Amino acid sequence: MDYDRLAQLVFPDIRDTVEQLFAKYPHRALPRDACVTRFAPSPTGFMHIGGLYAAMISRRIAKQSGGVFYLRIEDTDKKREVEGGVSEIISALRDFGIVFDEGPTDETAESGAYGPYKQSHRKALYQTVAKDMMRRGLAYPCFCTAGELEAIRKEQEDNKEPTVGYYGRYARCRDLPLEEVERRLRAGEEFVVRLRSPGDETRRIVCHDLVRGDIEFPENILDVVLLKSDGIPTYHFAHVVDDTLMGTTHVIRGDEWLSSYPVHEQLFAAAGFRLPRYIHIAPIMKLDGASKRKLSKRKDPEAAVSYYHQEGYPPDAVLEYLMTIANSSYEEWRLAHPQADTTDYRLKLDKMPAAGALFDMDKLADVSKDVVAAKSQQQCFDEISAWAARFSPDLQAFIQAHPDGFMATIDLWKHSGKKVRKDIGKWSDLLRMYDYLYRPAFTPGAYEFDETLTPAQAREFLEAYLPAYDPALDSSGWFAQVGQVGQGLGYCPNMKEYKLNPAGYKGSIADACSILRVAVTGRRNTPDLYTILHILGPEEARRRMAACAAALA
Repeated sequence: MDYDRLAQLVFPDIRDTVEQLFAKYPHRALPRDACVTRFAPSPTGFMHIGGLYAAMISRRIAKQSGGVFYLRIEDTDKKREVEGGVSEIISALRDFGIVFDEGPTDETAESGAYGPYKQSHRKALYQTVAKDMMRRGLAYPCFCTAGELEAIRKEQEDNKEPTVGYYGRYARCRDLPLEEVERRLRAGEEFVVRLRSPGDETRRIVCHDLVRGDIEFPENILDVVLLKSDGIPTYHFAHVVDDTLMGTTHVIRGDEWLSSYPVHEQLFAAAGFRLPRYIHIAPIMKLDGASKRKLSKRKDPEAAVSYYHQEGYPPDAVLEYLMTIANSSYEEWRLAHPQADTTDYRLKLDKMPAAGALFDMDKLADVSKDVVAAKSQQQCFDEISAWAARFSPDLQAFIQAHPDGFMATIDLWKHSGKKVRKDIGKWSDLLRMYDYLYRPAFTPGAYEFDETLTPAQAREFLEAYLPAYDPALDSSGWFAQVGQVGQGLGYCPNMKEYKLNPAGYKGSIADACSILRVAVTGRRNTPDLYTILHILGPEEARRRMAACAAALA
C-alpha cells in the first residue's frame, strides 16, 4: 500500500506537517516540576457540581506547582450545544474564584498562545495529525454504512465474540486496495477515518493513575473512529491532539473515563505523542435511602452549580467544603490554621479519595455557617448585596432603601453580645429566618404566642403598651418601660421575685417582652428585640403591634 498516496487522497487540502504544528505550539517554558492542567467542558448550559470539583482540583494542582491552568471548550457536538453555553461556563466558575490563565474569555474572544481553545476551531489540527498517522499506515478511511456496521455487530453476537466492535477480520475497510479507495472518494461516498489498531487481545496494559495506583486493562483492539464523516474528531482523538499541542502534563477527569484509557494510551502512541499523567477522581455521590448513588442532574437540584448561586451559598464556603472532600487531611489542617486562606493548603494526590465521595448537604451547611461567621460585616454586606441583585428583589429593595438599617441587621444575626452566632449558612436563609426584618409590610402567617398566655392577655398588654411606647429610650430605659406597663397589668418586673412566687403574678417581664416579640416578628425566638424595633422604626413597629392586637380581638 502506498500510504503517502492514500493520505494525500483523503486529505488533499492539508499542507502542514506535525513538525510544523510543534513549531507553532512549542514546549512551554515552565519550571521543571510545573503542571499544566485543563478544564474541558462542553457548552451544554449545565455546570455540574462535579465539574466545579474537577476544575478546583485542576487549578490547584497547576497553581501550587507554578504551572498553567487553561480552559478548553469541547464543542464538537453541535446538537447538544446551547446558546451562551461558553459564557455560562466562564461565569459559573468565575463566581467561585476559579479563573484561567488561558482560554476563552467570552463567546468569541480568548487569551493565550496555545489556541484556538474551542475544538470547533481546531479542525485542521486534527486532520494534520490524522494525515500523518495515515501516511505511516496507522489510520485509514472507512466507508461502512450504518447498516453494514449493524450487520457486523449482529454477526459478532451470533458468533458469541467476547468483543463487539470494528476490529480484525470484521474491519472490512481496513485493507481496501488503493484503487477502490480512490474510486469511492471520486464517487463522493461518505467515510470516517479510523485508527489501525496494533492491539492484541492477549496483551495487558497498565494505567499508572496518580490517585488509584496501577490499574491493569486489556489492550485496545478496536479500530476506533478518529474523524467523523464531517471531518470533526471524536472526543478520544481530540483529547490526544489537544492535550499534546497545549502541553497538558496532567489530565484530571472523572473515573467514568477510566475504561477509555486503553484507547487513549494507544492513540498517543500511534500519533507519536508523549502520554500525560492521569488522575481519575471519584464521582460525587449522595445518600439515597441506605445506598449511595451519583448526583443526578435530573433528580437532584444540588447537582447544578447554579443551585448554590441561587441559594446564596458563599462561593468560598462551597470551595471550603469541596476541599474537605478532595483531601482527607484538609479538615485537620483547617483546625490548625483557622485564619489561613484555603490556597495556603497544598493539595495532596495521595490523600484524594479513590471511592465515591459523599456530598453531605448538612455538612456543607455547617461549613458554610463557619465561613459566614468569620466574615466581617462589610464582607457580608457586599456579598449579600451582590446576591440579592441577582436573586432576591425584596432583599435588594430593602438594602437600597435602608443601607444603614441593613448593616445593623447583619450585626443583629451575626452577634449575640460578644458571641458570634452561626445561624446563617446561605444568603437565602435571611428571608426564611428573618423575613420580619426584610419584607415590606410584613404580616406573620401566624403568631407563635406561648401556650401559657391567652389571646386576650396578649391583646390586653399590646393595647396598654402602644400609647406608652417611646422609641427615643435607650435599651435599659426601654426594658424598664416594658416592665412598668406589665406591672400595671399583673406582670412581675423582676425575674428573681417572679421565680419565688410565680403563682402571685399573671406572668413575668419575660412574658411581656415575648408578647411584643411575637407581635412584631411572629416568632418567640429572635435576636435582640430592642435592636429589631429600632431597625424597623417606630412607625412600622407600632403598625405591627396594632395589627397583632386587632388579629387577637
